[in-house]
Amino acid sequence: MYSLVSPLPLTNIFKVLLFSRIDLRNHRKITVIDGKIGYAGSRNCADPEFMVKPKYAPWVDIMLRIEGPIVAQTQMLFASDWLTENPDTPLDNFPYATDLQPNLPTNDFAAQVFSDGPTQRHGTTPQFLGALISQAQHTLMISTPYFVPDYSLVSILCATAYRGVEVTMVFPKKNDSFIVAATSHSYYWQLLEAGVKIYEYKPGLLHAKTLTVDGEISLIGSTNLDLRSFHLNYENNIVFSDNKLTADIMERQYQYIADSDEVTLEEVNDWPLSYRIWNNIVATMGPVL
Repeated sequence: MYSLVSPLPLTNIFKVLLFSRIDLRNHRKITVIDGKIGYAGSRNCADPEFMVKPKYAPWVDIMLRIEGPIVAQTQMLFASDWLTENPDTPLDNFPYATDLQPNLPTNDFAAQVFSDGPTQRHGTTPQFLGALISQAQHTLMISTPYFVPDYSLVSILCATAYRGVEVTMVFPKKNDSFIVAATSHSYYWQLLEAGVKIYEYKPGLLHAKTLTVDGEISLIGSTNLDLRSFHLNYENNIVFSDNKLTADIMERQYQYIADSDEVTLEEVNDWPLSYRIWNNIVATMGPVL
C-alpha cells in the first residue's frame, strides 16, 4: 500500500528560499493498494474533527474506490512524486494494475487521471475546467470549499447559466478562512444575477470537490476552484464518463444541498454596503491567496 503524505517538506528552509519557492505545495491525495486498488477524492490523512480547527468540524469529504487501468495511471502519478524525493527507489516497487489484472471487469467505462502542477503548462486546470463546463447542456453541479477563481472561470460559469443550463454551486456556510469566504462572497452577486443557484452547507466544512455535467460526466479529486490550486499546487483528479457513477455523485451533491441554505439575489442585495466593500477589497488579494 502506498499513500502520499507530507510531500515537499521544508526540512531546509534556507535551501528552499534560495533555490525554490516557499508557496508551492503538493496537495494530491493518492492511495494505491497492491497496484490493483486506488482511492481518489478530497480526504486528507486527518480525523473529520481536525482538532487544529475544531470549530469548523466535521470536514465533509468524498472518496471513490477505483480499479482497472485507471489505478495504473494513479500509480504512475504517485511514482513521479515519490521518485522526486527518493530517486534511488527501484521501479519494481511500483507494480501496475494492468500487470496484475489481465482480466478486466466487463462493466468498465472511460476514465482519465488529470494532474497538474506549477512545473506543467500554465493555465492547464482552468482551461480543462472551462472545457468541461462549456459542454454542459442541461445541468452543472459543483461543490468546492474554496472559491477564489480567475475571471475566465467566473465568466464561463455565468455564460453557462445565461444560455439556460441549470448551474448549481455549493460552498461551506462557515469557511475556515475568513479571507477566502469574503473573496467568494464578492462573486455571489455576479453569479446570482446570471441565474446560478448558490447553496451554503451548514453541518460542517464541506471539503468535497465535485463536478458533474448533464448526469454523464463527473470529476472528483483534490483541486479547489481557487488560484492556488490552479497555479501553485500539485493536484490530482479523475474525470469519469459513466451515467451510473455520475448519478451516484449527484445524489451526494443533492444531499449537500438538502443540508444547505440557499443564497438569493435579494439577500445579497440587502448586504450592508460596508460588507460588500470589504468583500471587494479582500477579493483584490485573490491572486496572492
